[in-house]
Amino acid sequence: MEIRYASHPNEVKAFDTTRLREEFLIEQLFVPNELTLFYSHVDRFIVGGAVPTSGPVKLEADTATIGAATFLERREIGIINIGGQGTVTVDGQTFAMANKDCLYVGRGAKEVVFASDDSAAPAKYYLNSTPAHQTYPTVKAAISEATPVHLGGLENSNERTIYKYIHTGGIQSCQLVMGMTLLKPGSMWNTMPCHTHNRRSEVYFYFDMPENGVVFHLMGEPQETRHVVVRNEQAVISPSWSIHSGVGTSSYTFVWGMAGENQTFEDMDAVAMKDLK
Repeated sequence: MEIRYASHPNEVKAFDTTRLREEFLIEQLFVPNELTLFYSHVDRFIVGGAVPTSGPVKLEADTATIGAATFLERREIGIINIGGQGTVTVDGQTFAMANKDCLYVGRGAKEVVFASDDSAAPAKYYLNSTPAHQTYPTVKAAISEATPVHLGGLENSNERTIYKYIHTGGIQSCQLVMGMTLLKPGSMWNTMPCHTHNRRSEVYFYFDMPENGVVFHLMGEPQETRHVVVRNEQAVISPSWSIHSGVGTSSYTFVWGMAGENQTFEDMDAVAMKDLK
Protein backbone atom coordinates (compact mmCIF):
# COMPACT_ATOMS: atom_id res chain seq x y z
CA MET A 1 0.00 0.00 0.00
CA GLU A 2 1.47 3.33 -1.06
CA ILE A 3 1.24 6.09 1.55
CA ARG A 4 0.36 9.70 0.65
CA TYR A 5 0.79 12.39 3.31
CA ALA A 6 -1.26 15.55 3.77
CA SER A 7 0.15 18.82 2.39
CA HIS A 8 -0.30 22.37 3.63
CA PRO A 9 -1.63 24.80 0.99
CA ASN A 10 1.30 27.17 1.59
CA GLU A 11 3.70 24.40 0.64
CA VAL A 12 1.71 23.39 -2.44
CA LYS A 13 2.13 26.89 -3.89
CA ALA A 14 5.79 26.05 -4.48
CA PHE A 15 5.31 22.55 -5.97
CA ASP A 16 6.45 21.97 -9.53
CA THR A 17 4.63 19.61 -11.90
CA THR A 18 6.51 16.52 -10.74
CA ARG A 19 5.84 17.20 -7.06
CA LEU A 20 2.15 17.94 -7.66
CA ARG A 21 1.76 14.62 -9.45
CA GLU A 22 3.67 12.72 -6.76
CA GLU A 23 1.50 14.14 -3.98
CA PHE A 24 -1.98 14.15 -5.52
CA LEU A 25 -2.18 12.00 -8.67
CA ILE A 26 -2.72 8.23 -8.59
CA GLU A 27 -1.44 7.06 -11.97
CA GLN A 28 -1.92 3.28 -11.92
CA LEU A 29 -4.92 1.76 -10.22
CA PHE A 30 -5.52 -1.33 -12.34
CA VAL A 31 -2.99 -4.16 -12.59
CA PRO A 32 -4.19 -7.57 -13.83
CA ASN A 33 -4.66 -10.08 -10.99
CA GLU A 34 -3.58 -7.59 -8.33
CA LEU A 35 -5.10 -5.37 -5.67
CA THR A 36 -3.61 -1.84 -5.70
CA LEU A 37 -4.11 0.44 -2.68
CA PHE A 38 -3.15 4.01 -1.85
CA TYR A 39 -3.51 5.29 1.72
CA SER A 40 -3.99 9.04 2.01
CA HIS A 41 -3.62 10.91 5.29
CA VAL A 42 -6.30 13.26 3.93
CA ASP A 43 -9.30 12.00 5.93
CA ARG A 44 -7.65 8.54 6.06
CA PHE A 45 -8.94 7.75 2.58
CA ILE A 46 -7.90 4.48 0.92
CA VAL A 47 -8.21 4.46 -2.87
CA GLY A 48 -7.67 1.30 -4.88
CA GLY A 49 -8.42 -0.95 -7.80
CA ALA A 50 -8.78 -4.66 -8.53
CA VAL A 51 -8.74 -6.42 -11.92
CA PRO A 52 -9.35 -10.17 -11.55
CA THR A 53 -8.38 -11.92 -14.79
CA SER A 54 -7.03 -15.46 -14.36
CA GLY A 55 -8.55 -15.81 -10.89
CA PRO A 56 -10.23 -14.01 -7.96
CA VAL A 57 -8.58 -11.13 -6.10
CA LYS A 58 -9.12 -10.63 -2.36
CA LEU A 59 -9.49 -7.36 -0.48
CA GLU A 60 -6.64 -7.46 2.00
CA ALA A 61 -3.79 -5.36 3.31
CA ASP A 62 -0.79 -5.78 5.53
CA THR A 63 -2.06 -5.81 9.11
CA ALA A 64 0.83 -3.67 10.33
CA THR A 65 0.00 -0.98 7.77
CA ILE A 66 -3.72 -0.73 8.57
CA GLY A 67 -3.42 -1.64 12.25
CA ALA A 68 -6.24 -4.18 12.07
CA ALA A 69 -6.63 -7.92 11.57
CA THR A 70 -8.85 -7.50 8.50
CA PHE A 71 -9.30 -4.67 6.00
CA LEU A 72 -12.83 -3.80 7.12
CA GLU A 73 -12.39 -4.29 10.84
CA ARG A 74 -12.74 -0.53 11.37
CA ARG A 75 -13.55 0.59 7.82
CA GLU A 76 -16.31 0.72 5.21
CA ILE A 77 -15.86 0.56 1.44
CA GLY A 78 -17.58 1.62 -1.75
CA ILE A 79 -16.94 -0.43 -4.91
CA ILE A 80 -17.87 0.59 -8.47
CA ASN A 81 -17.30 -1.69 -11.45
CA ILE A 82 -16.12 0.21 -14.53
CA GLY A 83 -15.30 -2.92 -16.57
CA GLY A 84 -16.96 -6.12 -17.71
CA GLN A 85 -19.42 -8.29 -15.85
CA GLY A 86 -18.19 -9.76 -12.58
CA THR A 87 -19.06 -10.66 -9.01
CA VAL A 88 -18.11 -9.48 -5.54
CA THR A 89 -18.52 -12.02 -2.74
CA VAL A 90 -18.85 -10.67 0.80
CA ASP A 91 -18.62 -13.29 3.56
CA GLY A 92 -20.14 -15.91 1.28
CA GLN A 93 -22.88 -13.72 -0.26
CA THR A 94 -22.31 -13.09 -3.98
CA PHE A 95 -23.36 -9.92 -5.79
CA ALA A 96 -23.44 -9.75 -9.60
CA MET A 97 -21.72 -6.55 -10.72
CA ALA A 98 -22.43 -5.09 -14.15
CA ASN A 99 -20.71 -2.01 -15.57
CA LYS A 100 -21.31 1.05 -13.36
CA ASP A 101 -22.92 -0.98 -10.56
CA CYS A 102 -22.00 0.10 -7.02
CA LEU A 103 -21.62 -2.06 -3.91
CA TYR A 104 -21.31 -0.75 -0.37
CA VAL A 105 -19.75 -3.06 2.23
CA GLY A 106 -20.05 -2.09 5.87
CA ARG A 107 -17.63 -2.30 8.76
CA GLY A 108 -16.82 -5.75 10.08
CA ALA A 109 -17.07 -7.82 6.90
CA LYS A 110 -14.36 -10.47 7.09
CA GLU A 111 -13.80 -11.48 3.46
CA VAL A 112 -14.37 -9.61 0.19
CA VAL A 113 -13.47 -11.37 -3.07
CA PHE A 114 -13.50 -9.81 -6.54
CA ALA A 115 -14.04 -11.94 -9.66
CA SER A 116 -14.70 -11.54 -13.40
CA ASP A 117 -17.14 -13.54 -15.50
CA ASP A 118 -14.88 -13.38 -18.57
CA SER A 119 -11.09 -13.07 -18.33
CA ALA A 120 -11.01 -11.57 -21.84
CA ALA A 121 -13.31 -8.75 -20.69
CA PRO A 122 -12.54 -8.50 -16.96
CA ALA A 123 -14.35 -6.47 -14.38
CA LYS A 124 -12.49 -3.41 -13.05
CA TYR A 125 -13.36 -2.54 -9.48
CA TYR A 126 -12.63 0.99 -8.29
CA LEU A 127 -12.50 1.27 -4.49
CA ASN A 128 -12.96 4.05 -1.92
CA SER A 129 -12.63 3.20 1.77
CA THR A 130 -12.94 5.36 4.88
CA PRO A 131 -12.90 4.77 8.65
CA ALA A 132 -16.25 3.67 10.11
CA HIS A 133 -17.70 3.91 13.62
CA GLN A 134 -20.63 1.51 13.18
CA THR A 135 -21.88 -1.17 10.80
CA TYR A 136 -24.36 -0.54 8.00
CA PRO A 137 -25.74 -3.31 5.75
CA THR A 138 -24.01 -4.38 2.58
CA VAL A 139 -26.09 -3.00 -0.30
CA LYS A 140 -25.79 -3.08 -4.09
CA ALA A 141 -27.20 -0.42 -6.43
CA ALA A 142 -27.24 -0.38 -10.23
CA ILE A 143 -26.90 2.98 -11.98
CA SER A 144 -30.64 2.81 -12.69
CA GLU A 145 -31.24 2.79 -8.91
CA ALA A 146 -28.93 5.73 -8.18
CA THR A 147 -30.34 9.21 -7.55
CA PRO A 148 -29.83 11.31 -10.73
CA VAL A 149 -29.30 15.08 -10.77
CA HIS A 150 -29.11 16.87 -14.14
CA LEU A 151 -26.85 19.92 -14.21
CA GLY A 152 -25.25 22.34 -16.63
CA GLY A 153 -25.93 22.92 -20.30
CA LEU A 154 -24.34 22.71 -23.73
CA GLU A 155 -23.95 26.48 -23.84
CA ASN A 156 -21.32 26.15 -21.10
CA SER A 157 -19.94 22.79 -22.32
CA ASN A 158 -20.92 21.14 -19.03
CA GLU A 159 -24.18 19.27 -19.52
CA ARG A 160 -23.95 16.31 -17.17
CA THR A 161 -25.86 13.91 -14.95
CA ILE A 162 -24.74 13.17 -11.40
CA TYR A 163 -25.69 9.76 -10.03
CA LYS A 164 -25.61 9.47 -6.23
CA TYR A 165 -25.04 5.96 -4.86
CA ILE A 166 -23.82 6.23 -1.28
CA HIS A 167 -25.39 9.27 0.40
CA THR A 168 -27.95 10.26 3.02
CA GLY A 169 -30.88 9.60 0.68
CA GLY A 170 -29.49 6.37 -0.77
CA ILE A 171 -27.14 3.68 0.50
CA GLN A 172 -26.39 4.43 4.15
CA SER A 173 -22.82 4.71 5.42
CA CYS A 174 -20.85 6.20 8.30
CA GLN A 175 -19.03 8.93 6.39
CA LEU A 176 -18.34 7.73 2.84
CA VAL A 177 -20.26 9.54 0.08
CA MET A 178 -19.83 8.21 -3.43
CA GLY A 179 -21.29 8.70 -6.86
CA MET A 180 -20.61 9.10 -10.56
CA THR A 181 -20.90 11.94 -13.07
CA LEU A 182 -21.50 11.29 -16.78
CA LEU A 183 -20.84 14.15 -19.19
CA LYS A 184 -22.97 14.42 -22.32
CA PRO A 185 -21.21 14.23 -25.72
CA GLY A 186 -19.92 17.69 -26.55
CA SER A 187 -19.49 18.64 -22.88
CA MET A 188 -16.02 18.74 -21.34
CA TRP A 189 -16.23 20.83 -18.15
CA ASN A 190 -17.11 19.45 -14.72
CA THR A 191 -17.88 21.24 -11.45
CA MET A 192 -17.48 24.75 -12.81
CA PRO A 193 -18.19 27.21 -11.20
CA CYS A 194 -16.05 25.46 -8.63
CA HIS A 195 -16.16 25.18 -4.86
CA THR A 196 -14.30 23.97 -1.82
CA HIS A 197 -15.68 22.23 1.25
CA ASN A 198 -13.59 22.78 4.34
CA ARG A 199 -15.37 19.97 6.18
CA ARG A 200 -14.74 17.23 3.60
CA SER A 201 -12.07 15.97 1.23
CA GLU A 202 -12.70 14.35 -2.14
CA VAL A 203 -11.15 12.01 -4.69
CA TYR A 204 -11.91 12.26 -8.41
CA PHE A 205 -11.40 9.18 -10.61
CA TYR A 206 -11.55 9.80 -14.38
CA PHE A 207 -12.38 7.09 -16.93
CA ASP A 208 -14.23 6.37 -20.21
CA MET A 209 -11.60 8.50 -21.94
CA PRO A 210 -9.99 7.80 -25.32
CA GLU A 211 -6.39 6.61 -25.36
CA ASN A 212 -5.04 10.01 -26.40
CA GLY A 213 -7.50 12.00 -24.28
CA VAL A 214 -6.63 13.99 -21.16
CA VAL A 215 -8.38 15.98 -18.46
CA PHE A 216 -6.78 19.14 -17.12
CA HIS A 217 -7.74 18.82 -13.46
CA LEU A 218 -7.68 22.13 -11.59
CA MET A 219 -6.71 22.17 -7.93
CA GLY A 220 -5.31 24.47 -5.28
CA GLU A 221 -6.70 27.38 -3.33
CA PRO A 222 -9.10 29.52 -5.40
CA GLN A 223 -6.53 32.31 -5.67
CA GLU A 224 -3.59 29.91 -6.22
CA THR A 225 -4.82 27.40 -8.79
CA ARG A 226 -2.66 24.70 -10.37
CA HIS A 227 -3.40 21.97 -12.88
CA VAL A 228 -2.62 18.28 -13.14
CA VAL A 229 -2.86 16.43 -16.46
CA VAL A 230 -4.91 13.28 -15.87
CA ARG A 231 -5.28 10.34 -18.25
CA ASN A 232 -7.76 7.49 -18.48
CA GLU A 233 -8.36 5.53 -15.26
CA GLN A 234 -6.32 7.83 -13.03
CA ALA A 235 -7.43 9.54 -9.80
CA VAL A 236 -6.68 12.83 -8.05
CA ILE A 237 -6.76 13.42 -4.29
CA SER A 238 -8.42 16.75 -3.40
CA PRO A 239 -7.83 18.16 0.11
CA SER A 240 -10.59 20.17 1.75
CA TRP A 241 -8.92 23.52 0.96
CA SER A 242 -8.61 22.77 -2.76
CA ILE A 243 -10.97 23.36 -5.64
CA HIS A 244 -11.63 20.31 -7.84
CA SER A 245 -12.69 20.99 -11.39
CA GLY A 246 -11.57 19.76 -14.76
CA VAL A 247 -11.89 20.12 -18.50
CA GLY A 248 -11.21 17.32 -20.95
CA THR A 249 -10.29 17.02 -24.59
CA SER A 250 -13.54 15.06 -25.00
CA SER A 251 -16.43 13.92 -22.81
CA TYR A 252 -15.62 11.46 -20.01
CA THR A 253 -17.00 9.94 -16.82
CA PHE A 254 -15.73 10.36 -13.29
CA VAL A 255 -16.40 8.83 -9.88
CA TRP A 256 -16.34 11.16 -6.90
CA GLY A 257 -15.85 9.98 -3.36
CA MET A 258 -16.00 12.15 -0.25
CA ALA A 259 -15.13 11.76 3.41
CA GLY A 260 -15.03 14.04 6.40
CA GLU A 261 -17.17 15.74 8.99
CA ASN A 262 -20.58 15.29 7.35
CA GLN A 263 -22.42 13.68 4.42
CA THR A 264 -24.40 16.68 3.23
CA PHE A 265 -23.95 16.76 -0.54
CA GLU A 266 -24.82 20.47 -0.76
CA ASP A 267 -22.28 21.45 1.93
CA MET A 268 -19.86 23.43 -0.22
CA ASP A 269 -18.30 26.87 -0.28
CA ALA A 270 -18.94 28.31 -3.72
CA VAL A 271 -16.18 30.24 -5.47
CA ALA A 272 -17.25 33.09 -7.74
CA MET A 273 -15.71 33.02 -11.21
CA LYS A 274 -14.34 36.55 -10.67
CA ASP A 275 -12.34 35.31 -7.64
CA LEU A 276 -10.42 32.57 -9.44
CA LYS A 277 -6.75 33.19 -10.13
